[in-house]
Amino acid sequence: MFDDIITDILKAEGWDTYTNRPNDRGGPTKWGITYKAWAEYVGYDPTEEGIKAITESEARVFYEEEYVRAPRFDLLPGILQPMVVDCGVNHGPRAASKWVQRAIGVKQDGAIGPKTLGAVNTANPLTTYLKICAFRVKLYGRIVTKDPTQAENAWGWNNRAAKWMLLLADHVGDR
Repeated sequence: MFDDIITDILKAEGWDTYTNRPNDRGGPTKWGITYKAWAEYVGYDPTEEGIKAITESEARVFYEEEYVRAPRFDLLPGILQPMVVDCGVNHGPRAASKWVQRAIGVKQDGAIGPKTLGAVNTANPLTTYLKICAFRVKLYGRIVTKDPTQAENAWGWNNRAAKWMLLLADHVGDR
């Protein structure tokens, strides 16, 4: 059901590329899955070779379990799901959940529960979507301002955020 969303995530994260750049806070990464995230998921400290060995099917299960089902992003309105999952992957599910909550004016506890779901389902989905995009762009600015070594990531981050704004523009234009 979420195959297309996960495929888009895998593409955005560089597909099966393994990286370990000095200024990348994630450390060793494959399929966009960081060492820390994989260690928490599998329950042990993997070796660098263990990160390199992550398969596409393992990555797909990881993303669906950790970034779709566990944070309950699968229960959000359809238009929000792909973008919020992408935010969760890039910034953590708790931050993405708080952005949803902030956009709809409910308590920001970082958990998508009944109150959040009730409010998000009555909120204007386009307004919610745009607010989340704005929160994301502002975060990128704060990151680079606080740590100029992260500037090398700014182009990719802004491209990723712009993608969601352009998709919304296409969606609205179809109405």
